Amino acid sequence: MSERRDNMRNRCGLLNEHWYAACLAEELGRGRPIARVVLGERLVLWRDGAGRASANLDRCLHRNALLSEGKVIDGCLACPYHGWMYERSGRCAHVPSMGPGSRAPDGLQLETFPTREQDGLIWVWMGHAPPTDDEAPFPMPHWDEPGWGAYYMKTRFHNDVTNLVENYMDVPHTVFVHSKWFRNASRRRVPTTVERTRDSVLVTYHAPDDEIGFTKRVLNPKNLPLVHTDKFYMPNNTRVDYVWGDEERAFVITSTCTPMSEDDTWVYTLISYKLGAANLLGQRFLPWYTRRVIQQDVDIMDIQRRAFRAHGEPRFHETEADRLHVHIEALRAWEQSGGEGPRPEPVVEEIEMWI
Repeated sequence: MSERRDNMRNRCGLLNEHWYAACLAEELGRGRPIARVVLGERLVLWRDGAGRASANLDRCLHRNALLSEGKVIDGCLACPYHGWMYERSGRCAHVPSMGPGSRAPDGLQLETFPTREQDGLIWVWMGHAPPTDDEAPFPMPHWDEPGWGAYYMKTRFHNDVTNLVENYMDVPHTVFVHSKWFRNASRRRVPTTVERTRDSVLVTYHAPDDEIGFTKRVLNPKNLPLVHTDKFYMPNNTRVDYVWGDEERAFVITSTCTPMSEDDTWVYTLISYKLGAANLLGQRFLPWYTRRVIQQDVDIMDIQRRAFRAHGEPRFHETEADRLHVHIEALRAWEQSGGEGPRPEPVVEEIEMWI
């Protein structure tokens, strides 16, 4: 049974009952463990002799040394202090001071977190009860799919998950924060459909002639009509799709947020693109471009966080363009409360915004 530590994991209601990305799969080799913090819990991630990813509480049962500073020996995690060795199940398999071939005392069991390697990420389940069969990590679209290019950006933000996912879903800010990089102000009216389901907020922008910063040069040289959708999936995932023509070309930005604390978050962003013969150009150009755009979001999110710290709790004033934010906040607040009160009902709204 896990300890009830006073950390974010135990204060966030139902938000812990989800999978969270702990690291890129390529970050986790076989030789040494690594440390990660998810919902305030410090974890040690490592691979056993078969290469399977494991996650345990980063604290040896013996003298509390950090296991992430140890090594993987014979498929077991070895503490750097006295060499106590643990299997991927968390069971202590060997205590060197007891002599070779001795059996560790019964009941020595590290807290273990379910792990899943999927779509280039190592995911950990943060609930106190194990996940059910139908609870799977969020699918990162077009990873390792023929005809698509894809790469990850890992970015640290100083803000909380709610504000970050709202930023990724927010179109009006792009003409200010990303002016001349992603979208320029066009002073056009954009009819928009906003749908809230039980666990998502789905937005469709009815602006087939819209374009983003490098559209004509790279993504849409034929001036095909655009379908732009933004989607939020509980508790921490966003997917932004730009699709031209009959899916002839596409650019997809998918982000999953992993909170370390209330205002310190790692974001794993998958950039997926389908450019036909221009995929090679995208491979060379897009990482440079997207890194600069996301840094602009890092900066504006830090500016917002500094305002929170200076003035206390946020006091937002909403316009029609913020309806999607209201729905995101309602879904996350309900889970954070532990599911108290009525669950937010599904709703569909037709709104408009100017960009």
